[in-house]
Amino acid sequence: MRFVDLSAPIENSDPEVIEPLRIEIDYSDHAAGADLIETMFGVERRLLRDGEGWANEEIQRLGTHSATHVDAPWHYNSQIRGKPAQKIDELPLEWFFAPGVVVDFSAKDDGESIEAAEIEAELKRVGHEIEPLDIVLVHTGRDAHYRELDYMARGPAVTAEATRWLFERGVRVMGIDAWGWDGPLYFQAEAAKQADEPGVFWAAHQADLPYSQIERMCNLGELPATGFRIACFPLRIKGASGAPARVVGIVEGE
Repeated sequence: MRFVDLSAPIENSDPEVIEPLRIEIDYSDHAAGADLIETMFGVERRLLRDGEGWANEEIQRLGTHSATHVDAPWHYNSQIRGKPAQKIDELPLEWFFAPGVVVDFSAKDDGESIEAAEIEAELKRVGHEIEPLDIVLVHTGRDAHYRELDYMARGPAVTAEATRWLFERGVRVMGIDAWGWDGPLYFQAEAAKQADEPGVFWAAHQADLPYSQIERMCNLGELPATGFRIACFPLRIKGASGAPARVVGIVEGE
């Protein structure tokens, strides 16, 4: 079998990245580890192999929705279908290891809608019939811009209608290789202000559906359209609205 890493690396942000979106990690090398061992236990450096102690890292800043992550329903609203929305540690593990299918919308422009009928047609084109708990991945190709400052301004928008269409067929996890499922926030903001009504901004997130999204994925172009499995277990962060995940595509028979 072949394993395809669908996750972006968790690494220090470039200086230009705005404060709310930054990732900050402090790295300690083996010399620092040797100093710490001597301080804690009185074991001198000469008693350590090559005079080295342990390397260690401390995450100073990492949002639950930074890098590649899984959203929980609690991220969207406090109530979903009249009940308290599930948090990331409350979701069933079966959701996060299941057959996957890739639908290709890389030809879509930034901000352009992806409708239910288009997803249905793409599924027919690749010969995949949705089964309950299938994980549907939307390939936009915007992962090519992951390290660019305008990454969050790129990508098409999966509509609430399309999201609901997938949910009604038993899909509980949907993913995309763009910054967000609903498309660039500034497109949504302008549309919401023009409409002057709720339900326009963040429409798919706030579609009143208990489902999960995987956002900011990478390398979907390395997967076949169908015939693979996805492992996308989120970190078990108590009470969280989402969590980083190491998302992997598992292609059998290669």
